[in-house]
Amino acid sequence: QVQLVESGGGLVQAGGSLRLSCAASGVIFGIKAMGWYRQAPGKQRELVAVIIGDGRTNYADSVKGRFTISRDNAKNTVTLQMNSLKPEDTAVYYCQANLVTAQTMRLTDYWGQGTQVTVSS
Repeated sequence: QVQLVESGGGLVQAGGSLRLSCAASGVIFGIKAMGWYRQAPGKQRELVAVIIGDGRTNYADSVKGRFTISRDNAKNTVTLQMNSLKPEDTAVYYCQANLVTAQTMRLTDYWGQGTQVTVSS
C-alpha cells in the first residue's frame, strides 16, 4: 500500500532552522501535488505550503519568505526548508499528497503520520 513517511521534526530555538522531508512509497503512477499542513495546540489545521505538478508553489502568508517547498519526483519526495523559525510555528506537521497509484487506480489523497516541530522562545 502507499504510505507517506515524514522525517526532520524536532526542537529548535527561535531563529533556527529545520528541514522536513516526506517520501511516498508504493506503486505510484503520477503525482499531482504534494504539500504540508500543520496543526498547532488549540488551533485548526492549516495549509503551510504546496507544490503542484507544473512546479507552481503556494504558501500560507505566515510563512512566506521563511519557508521553501521543493520536490524530487524521481524519488517521490517533498521537502520543506524552514528558516527563521518562530514559537508560533510550533505544531504537528503533516505531509499530504494527491497521487495516482496502483492501490486505487485513480487520483487519491494520502496523509503522513505527522512530525512534531517545537520552537522555543
